[in-house]
Amino acid sequence: MTDEGAKFRVEKDSMGELQVPAAALWAAQTQRAVQNFPISGLTMPRAFIRALGLIKGAAADANAGLGLLPVSLAEAIRGAAEEVVAGTHDAHFPVDVFQTGSGTSSNMNANEVIAHLASARLAHGETAHPNDHVNMSQSSNDVVPTALHVSAALLCHELLLPALDDFVQVARARATALDGVIKTGRTHLMDAMPVSFGQEIGAWAAQVAAGKARVQACLPRLHGLAQGGTAVGSGINAHEEFADRFAAALSGATGIDFCRADDPFEAQATVDTAVELSGALRTLAVSVMKIANDLRWMNSGPLAGLGEITLPALQPGSSIMPGKINPVIAEAAAMASAQVIGNDATITIAGQSGNFQLNVMLPVTAYNLLQSIELMARVTRALAHDAIAGFEVNHEQVEQALARNPILVTALNPVIGYEKGAAIAKKAYAEGRPIIDVALDETDLDRATLERLLDPARLAQGGIVGNGG
Repeated sequence: MTDEGAKFRVEKDSMGELQVPAAALWAAQTQRAVQNFPISGLTMPRAFIRALGLIKGAAADANAGLGLLPVSLAEAIRGAAEEVVAGTHDAHFPVDVFQTGSGTSSNMNANEVIAHLASARLAHGETAHPNDHVNMSQSSNDVVPTALHVSAALLCHELLLPALDDFVQVARARATALDGVIKTGRTHLMDAMPVSFGQEIGAWAAQVAAGKARVQACLPRLHGLAQGGTAVGSGINAHEEFADRFAAALSGATGIDFCRADDPFEAQATVDTAVELSGALRTLAVSVMKIANDLRWMNSGPLAGLGEITLPALQPGSSIMPGKINPVIAEAAAMASAQVIGNDATITIAGQSGNFQLNVMLPVTAYNLLQSIELMARVTRALAHDAIAGFEVNHEQVEQALARNPILVTALNPVIGYEKGAAIAKKAYAEGRPIIDVALDETDLDRATLERLLDPARLAQGGIVGNGG
């Protein structure tokens, strides 16, 4: 009960009474967690809270369908859960990420908030109990692993995969548009044989497309849910049909084909699928960092660097140097990638922290995995639209560097041999002369033949170009 105007009300649980803020939708167990874990100030992500709401609504439907929960209670719980799904009550999920390793505090937070909201929907005298009704046929030990899978799956389907498709589309379009522009290739950051901008950007598109395929390969296992295993995987206190009915209800609510896990004991004892998905995200982050750094090098200068391209000018680059413009999107992408790689290390350690029938680092696994998915989704869109789609090629700089590139002599190897080619390249470097001029002096090949053999556009296509090839 709460006196009008009071700042607190008294709630009780199996451990006794304690004060809860009067306006809070949570009750005693959540309050204990707030008091026990003033650790980081980080709370569970919106995607995770949404998943908890979806789980509680689907469980209420399954229990009602089995005749275990009165229809009036099920409808009230479902309606309250839908408000949680919508994000209406996120401020009432205050539990720190660094809490009990099973995530029990977050599960009870959801149970208490939904019970409070559901009770307000019921006829006078009826109440929804957080454990007996909202948590019916469930345990934190299967709810939290299920919420981890559901939240990650929803973010992959709704946010990440469309973003990766978008990146690939933008990059491939830019590759096609610039395929005829030839530049100096580089290995070891040193001049190498020519490539086209199309080939270089096309490789970026291929990297991200492969990253998408790696994520997609995880999805069938991500769609398998622990729900129904309850305390240890055996399904104690849950009807034998509950898991299948729950998965069907959740699939209907999300449009994703969720199912009960093949082995509920494995689903609760491990977070192996989360580790697998994190590994795919880490690989994607490595790709994104490589692409971001390529863009930074290509944009470097504009006078004292490579200066091959000019990235879009998005903001002033210095508080002291007027006119300076920095590759801010590429830098942001590199930092996001570093975060995802670090998150993967945390998730890997968390994955090793299962003992017998339960993993006990579930909240931190969820926090890091969901952050990684969101970071990769948002940063690939930014990189595609604010960097790759809009950069300008500095054609004069590209052409001058290409014309001075002694490594073009590689194309003459089939005609004059490696040793002669090396001598010509060294002389061209030493004298700062175009390779074609030195080759005219050092071989008996005429200019027309050399122009054909050293044509950068032909060289970018590969194969043997000597001997008339």
